[in-house]
Amino acid sequence: MSAGKYFSYVRVSTVRQGQTGTSLDEQQAAIERYALRYGLEIVEQFEEKETAAKMGRPVFSRMLRGLRQGRASGVIIHKIDRSARNLKDWAELGELIDNGVEVHFANEQLDLYSRGGRLSADIQAVVAADYIRNLREEVIKGFYGRINQGLFPMPAPAGYLDRGQGKPKEPDPVQAPLVRQAFELYAGGRWSHLALAEEMYRRGLRNRHGGRITRNGMAHLLHNPFYIGLIRISTTGETYPGVHQPLVPRSLFDRVQAVSTGKCVVRREHHFFLFRKLITCAACGNRLIGERQKGHRYYRCQKKSCLQKSVREELVTSGLLELLRKLCFTAEENRYLRKKIAAMSVESAALQESRKKTLHLQLEQIRSRLSKLTDVYIEGTLEKDLYLDKKNSLLLEEQSLKEKLADAAAGGDQMLRRIEEFLELANQAYSSWEMATGEEKREMVGIVTSNLSVSGKNLIVKLNYPFEVVVNRSHGSYGGPLRATHRTLEEIVNNLCIHFSDSVS
Repeated sequence: MSAGKYFSYVRVSTVRQGQTGTSLDEQQAAIERYALRYGLEIVEQFEEKETAAKMGRPVFSRMLRGLRQGRASGVIIHKIDRSARNLKDWAELGELIDNGVEVHFANEQLDLYSRGGRLSADIQAVVAADYIRNLREEVIKGFYGRINQGLFPMPAPAGYLDRGQGKPKEPDPVQAPLVRQAFELYAGGRWSHLALAEEMYRRGLRNRHGGRITRNGMAHLLHNPFYIGLIRISTTGETYPGVHQPLVPRSLFDRVQAVSTGKCVVRREHHFFLFRKLITCAACGNRLIGERQKGHRYYRCQKKSCLQKSVREELVTSGLLELLRKLCFTAEENRYLRKKIAAMSVESAALQESRKKTLHLQLEQIRSRLSKLTDVYIEGTLEKDLYLDKKNSLLLEEQSLKEKLADAAAGGDQMLRRIEEFLELANQAYSSWEMATGEEKREMVGIVTSNLSVSGKNLIVKLNYPFEVVVNRSHGSYGGPLRATHRTLEEIVNNLCIHFSDSVS
């Protein structure tokens, strides 16, 4: 071998391997010993931290370019599998060898200029390429094996924690509530991806590396069905059911997708009117619009020919507060209601059990349809795009049924909790009005009433059920409720149980 100037090329498969291992140093040391033994001068070192199975490696390509430009007589590589595990790269090296470029392997005694040595090197290159193909197949097989078990074999997304191989991701007790907040805020339609990313960073939301979530990262988070219990493979478009705990309900996820695609647009208001779009004209049925006059807010009919005059906001508020005051139960009523509801919650267990059986049957039907769909696809009678679309639709439907089943499993406890929430709202609606913000007051009006209308100076309120039942219970001549009777309150309890049992199911 004649002395000359040579490149050295070393490679490891991953960045992490290059940072934590000693493979690069060991390869370079072997190359330097080889160069010293044969009197070869190394003028430039090339280090790569990427798999040799991947074509288009930047450092490898730069090294080849330097050899073609004649900047070195040849290159010293540790072993054949460090240079190429795909046949295209090996062919490029072979072309350089044919053109007189010297290629040395520090750990392998091969005469690349003899027919036998070249054949031996070609065989080793083919074996290395086949090794990578087999490794790739095994990795893919293991990957989809985990996926089919409902496990996500990749790093946990924001809001979840990794618990090791073979275990589902677990909600992060700190980050999971923040992810839920991000969905809730975006569903309101008043946040861009960038503004939401900034706001959630301020609140403490971080990516899996502990850093800031970017605008694109926030967009990906809000579109990731992993948060409703599904696993989507972005490269293939396939979706699989997961066994991890969802962070957001399907309804909220769908709302976010609708806002993102522009199907649900929330208008931004320049002036705030408490009863905007909440009051109708009793005479013509049109919505009253808000306006400011002399420091007061008024609501007037849009129809010019209508005889309805403008109504001050204070008048509407006063009439509404009178109804909210009537919602409040007396101490005696509260005691009876809670005792009666607690007893009746036991009876609701049978109803919930029936509901669970129905949901289980519907789940089995969905799974049967998924199985038949897969069979049709395997037989080749269904195109892949149509198969994926139908499969994803069925999986979303299955996820909704699982949510309903989880609610049904809570049974009477959840019904009782909702009734208790209703009682608390009814008791506190009047007293909490003054402390509420404008948006909170509008939300309260939407919960308690189904329609507000005015006729002259009179406010007509249509209450939502079951608030209407509560307000219309017996009252004395001075407006206060009469002494509670079992008949009146028992009817209220029955109505509440039926109403909230239906809402749970």
